[in-house]
Amino acid sequence: MDKLFMVSFLGMLMAVYGVSGNMVYANIGVLNELESFDIEEDNEVNVFDIPSWTSERGCKVLVNVDSFGAVGDGISDDTQAFQKAWDIACSTTQSVFLVPQGRQYLVNATKFQGPCKDNLVIQIDGTIVAPDEPNDWDPKFSRAWLDFSKLNGVLFQGHGVIDGSGSKWWASSCKKNKTNPCRGAPTALTIDKSSAVKVKGLKIRNGQQMNFVISQCDSVRVNAVQVSAPGDSPNTDGIHITSSTNVVLQDCKIGTGDDCISIVNGTSNIKMKRIFCGPGHGISIGSLGKDNSTAIVTKVVVDTAILRETANGLRIKTWQGGSGYVRGVRFQNVRMENVSNPIIIDQFYCDSPKSCQNLTSAVEINQVMYRNISGTTKSAKAMKFACSDTVPCSNIVLTNVNLEKKDGTVETYCNSAQGFGYGIVHPSAECLNSHDKDCMVITDPASKVELADPSREEIVHTEL
Repeated sequence: MDKLFMVSFLGMLMAVYGVSGNMVYANIGVLNELESFDIEEDNEVNVFDIPSWTSERGCKVLVNVDSFGAVGDGISDDTQAFQKAWDIACSTTQSVFLVPQGRQYLVNATKFQGPCKDNLVIQIDGTIVAPDEPNDWDPKFSRAWLDFSKLNGVLFQGHGVIDGSGSKWWASSCKKNKTNPCRGAPTALTIDKSSAVKVKGLKIRNGQQMNFVISQCDSVRVNAVQVSAPGDSPNTDGIHITSSTNVVLQDCKIGTGDDCISIVNGTSNIKMKRIFCGPGHGISIGSLGKDNSTAIVTKVVVDTAILRETANGLRIKTWQGGSGYVRGVRFQNVRMENVSNPIIIDQFYCDSPKSCQNLTSAVEINQVMYRNISGTTKSAKAMKFACSDTVPCSNIVLTNVNLEKKDGTVETYCNSAQGFGYGIVHPSAECLNSHDKDCMVITDPASKVELADPSREEIVHTEL
């Protein structure tokens, strides 16, 4: 960014809005900090690509699940064969754990645990399918189906499918039928407590609840993975990242019934590039701070994404009563297509059958940039910054934002949110500079001139 241009531009802000010189240089500092962090894609994960069973590192040892009694007819229980094959592959250097193409393997909930010998490849070319009856699920695995843990330097690859058979789980969810008891359901694929992991080319579908979870990991790259579940399937987050660092998601296509990507507590250095999302609830940081908990999320980048017909676009959501912070977030080069809430920060998030109590503490949200965001919105509120009165959102930066509504005006709503915009910002976000605690800016779609809003609006606590 041209610092001389920014000095001139922010100097103009001083004249128009009466901003102090100290504030000008503070804003430059915020921009520099938001621009400064990035994640190197090429060197982030020190693993290897192996297109065949040999490499410069020597011959690979092929461990085929069929050799251990797997039937692959989608009816017979192949769990024991998978476990036996895993024990051999994990304990053998340069091995390939192979799920062959052209077959469907029924596998019950299983934990594939390391540490394993060097250079393990998990080659999934066939389909792995979960039992479809929740009542027969092993209670020891209530929240996981295929769980890979304590791995280092492992490559998951192939053109196969991981199918969670989630339809009966969704039907029994309290979100589908409020008379049902609320209970957690398994995640289709979990990678836990691992490092230097690469996942490439797999298809994950119909997760019982979340589809793919990365938990307590460091240095993970996910390339060209497809995640799919129906748009009305409850809580089926596409890729969920928790307590992890240095994660790169690239060229992923995700359509599901909840967040396409969700990032929660204990995460830092997360980069998402060339992401397609829809249907779903968008790309979300949170929810954070539930039950008065502390949450920390730092250094998150979304660079180049399309969000189509989603309930939200780029979202940060926190519960009242929490603590901690979200800092250093950059959303850039994002195209919205008929998205209900393209840009939203909600510090009053309440996903509860009962009304949530008003509390003063909150997860702090600071240093968030939206750059080169364009497209169409379903709702009039194209941008909504609903922030805590006691812990306001600060250093929100908007540049080259252009959001339109096909059949009406667009608005920016602010409550206790502070920041600034430059370049094109449509609808106008002057409420970020306002000293009013609660205000709305409405922009006429024809003239793009700010209009006065005679009303004051309450914050509505809803989950989309």
